[in-house]
Formats: sequence, structure tokens, C-alpha cells
Amino acid sequence: MATAFAIDIAIDINLADRRMTPLPLAAATLTNACGVGLDEIRRALRAGTSGLRHNDFEPALGLDTWIGRVDGLESAALAPDCVEHDCRNNRLAQLCLEQDGFVAAVDAARARYGADRIGTFIGTTTSGILSTELAYRSGSLTPGSPLPPAVESAAGLSPELYRYKHSMYATTMFVRSFLKLSGHAMTISTACSSSAKVFAAAARAIDAGLCDAAVVGGVDSLAMSTLFGFHSLELLSRRPCRPFAAERDGISIGEGAGFALLDPQAEGPVSLLGAGESADAFHMSSPHPEGAGAAHAMRFALSSAGLTGRDIDYINLHGTASRANDLAEDRGVVSAVGKEAAASSTKGWTGHLLGAAGITEAVISALSLIDQWIPGTLNCERVDPALNSNVRVKSQAMRLRRAMSNSFGFGGSNCSLVFGLGR
Repeated sequence: MATAFAIDIAIDINLADRRMTPLPLAAATLTNACGVGLDEIRRALRAGTSGLRHNDFEPALGLDTWIGRVDGLESAALAPDCVEHDCRNNRLAQLCLEQDGFVAAVDAARARYGADRIGTFIGTTTSGILSTELAYRSGSLTPGSPLPPAVESAAGLSPELYRYKHSMYATTMFVRSFLKLSGHAMTISTACSSSAKVFAAAARAIDAGLCDAAVVGGVDSLAMSTLFGFHSLELLSRRPCRPFAAERDGISIGEGAGFALLDPQAEGPVSLLGAGESADAFHMSSPHPEGAGAAHAMRFALSSAGLTGRDIDYINLHGTASRANDLAEDRGVVSAVGKEAAASSTKGWTGHLLGAAGITEAVISALSLIDQWIPGTLNCERVDPALNSNVRVKSQAMRLRRAMSNSFGFGGSNCSLVFGLGR
């Protein structure tokens, strides 16, 4: 009864929404284990070069797994006026923001609309929790007791560790400050759907007149909580993840960041056409076995874009490489979109970026439309015969007009986005 009730609520909310006004992506940027900036990401995808490596993340060296780590973050430095925000997550955010002319694009939008009329919507699940984890590991912090100033100094921590690094809003605060924006801002932390849902939230805010344009993005960095947490759930693979493969046996955790500028007045090559969200309310860490919530999100996205499943040429699948998640998504895709659209998962390149997965795969979907080319499903040699969607193992050139990007998180938080060429 609880599951049916939750799904009915989701249906009522989404059907009340009007058709989305297309929102051009005026600028975009990505950074992850495959590379820094869109050019490096494109080269890695074209070459079939994975960014995954055997775990060499020092705080979690005991784990026998593969990860997607971004090189150089340990020695990176934040802008001088942002030093109080210094942590791995914000270093990763800044490294990404500095690529692909993104700051210049935001500067131009700020000059056109004003700093207070550009929203900031960021998805994350880790934020800067690693800073707190390292402090606990060093003995600098003990539960329930304040941190003495002398210990703060010795540990290299600011007095406002939680505010500037650990809290879910810390990354949003940093991005907003770095880009010199002062408009509507929010963090979305809904596990792996976080930085897909920022697109939907930004679209609603623009439609409601809360802002004229929006920076959307996601940032998640490697942390002990996520690596040891997924290990405790027995979800980590001991080899590079193999999405949709018959032999798949778990996920690979990665870190990454991505950002896009949604500007209704821009002339971008790709636009956001639709967004759909739903909640399974099925289980805290397992999807509905028939992909019911995932299917609802896809249907809502299609409806808000004024499209049907036949209009989708390519689907960038959530495709984590866990047995239950891939099976549930496959059933949801077949139910909501059909078996014709080409589909693939790019997590074999990047690993699962958790709160940054949505933005990463949304931008990769946009690149596919621009380049008229889809990445295959890296590390998948034989698609599980129990799956029925049109999973492509090999990368290929393809005529594309519209693409869907799926992101599904713990607790049954689902989001699907639809992108198209032009408006």
C-alpha cells in the first residue's frame, strides 16, 4: 500500500506540471577521472580509455576495488578569496569551473541579468565530509565535544569546518561565491539523482520568476563514508565495473564535477526539453524490481517535453553495474520508452559519481547530440540476456535528435531528463 500511495502522489504532482519551455545549455563543463575539461573527456570516450584504476586513494587503501580518482586535487589551491572553503570537494569544483570558458560564460550572463538574477543549483552527496573524516581519524574531533582552538590550528581546520566544508550547502556556497552570484540558491542531496534534479529545480525557478538564468551542477569527491559504506553493502566490484554485462558484480566509485548554464535567451546547440521526477518509496537501498518509479520518471520527462518514447534516439542509462539496479532500469526503460532507442552506460569510463552522476551524464548526452555519436558500454563484453533494452556495447556514429539521461538514487529518488538539438 505504501508503494502504491507514493507512486500515486508522484503521478498527481507531475501531471499537474505544464509542458516545459525549452532551456538552452549556454555553456557546460566536466571534470572526472577521464580528464579535465570537455576536450579531454571527449578524447577518452572516443579512445575507449577508462579513467578507472585500482584503489590508490590513501584514506581507503585497504579496500580491494577500482575507483575513478581525479589527479592533483591533493595539491590544488583555491582562489585566495575562497581559502576558508578549502577541501577536496571544493578543489574539485574549482578545477572544473575553470575549464571550457565556463566562468566567462557566467560573467557574460551576470552582466546581462545581474548577479542577483542568476540562480545556483548544486547536487552533492559527500560535500566536504572527507575533511571531517580525516579530523576524526587524527583524533582531532570527538563526538559531542567542541574543537579547541589549539587543536583546530594543529589539524589545519577552520573554526567553521561544518559551515564551509562539511555541510550540504558548503559546495553551493563555494560555487556561488567563486562565480560572484547572489541569486536564488539551493543544494539538492537525493543520492545519485542529485545533480539531475537540479535541472528540474532550476527550470521551475526560472518559470516561477525567481531567476532569469541558472547555473546547475554537481560535485562529489572520494570519501571514506562512501567507499566503506558501499563496501559494507557488498556493492563494490573488485574489478572495473561492467554495466549491463552478464557477469557484472558491482559498482566502481568515482569522483567528478560538472556544471551547465541554463539561459532562456541563449542560442545553445542543445536544450533541456523535459524533466521527470518520481519516488519509489520501495526500499532504502534497492530499486523497485520492475523499475516502476524509474518508468514513471521517464514518462513524466517525455510528457513535459511533449514527446513519446519513439522520439528518443539515445538513452544514457544510469547503469551502475549492480545486478538489481541494471535489471530494474532495463524493465523501466522497456516499459516507458520501448526497445528501439539505443542505450548505453558511461560509468565504465568514470565510475559512479554519486551526486555528480546526473550532471556528468546529462552533459555527455548533450555531447552525443552535438557530435552525432554515442559512447558504448565500456567493459561490457556480453550483455545480460535477461535484459531487453537496446544496450549498445560499441561506440558508434548515429543520427541523433533527442536524448534521455537517467539518474536513480537510494530511497527510490528518480529523475530523467530529455535533451534535444536547438530548441
